[in-house]
Amino acid sequence: MTDPDRDITATVMRERTRLVNFIRRRIRDPDDAEDILQDVFHEFVQAYRLPAPIEQASAWLFRTARNRIVDRFRKKKEQPLTELLEAEDDDASGEYRLDLALPAHDAGPEALYARALLLKALQNALDELPPNQREVFIAHELEGRSFKDMAAQSGVTLNTLLGRKRYAVLHLRARLQPIYDELDL
Repeated sequence: MTDPDRDITATVMRERTRLVNFIRRRIRDPDDAEDILQDVFHEFVQAYRLPAPIEQASAWLFRTARNRIVDRFRKKKEQPLTELLEAEDDDASGEYRLDLALPAHDAGPEALYARALLLKALQNALDELPPNQREVFIAHELEGRSFKDMAAQSGVTLNTLLGRKRYAVLHLRARLQPIYDELDL
């Protein structure tokens, strides 16, 4: 097995259980959830072999899974998209949600370009965040962890975690809005 293949296998083995749980919490049908999981891993293998490396494989996998879930709900209209994007009980306010709208990955070259720009801008904006805000944002938005679990695990109060997430969202919105305006999304 070559090094890239070994890296891909190690990442899949390490992240599979968390990723499956993340998808199944959002998709009722187990077959659909499995399809999304396979799509995410397929995209991961393709993207991993591109010249530009994937720096944070875990975040990439969860972000891609979330995008596939959103794409699925847009196509099937099985339940309102707002239900998918609504956060947990302890995150009911819109000021704590980014609600990032990405063009579908199969909507043509212009949409693919816009999607790539937005994802790159999101990564750059995430990198600008203080580590404690970035960690809370990624744990909640990309990994699907609840604030209650994060508070119990870290010993940080729920209100502090909510505040960190809120500041992260405000920063990300401010950084991404010019790109949305430029792309006329």
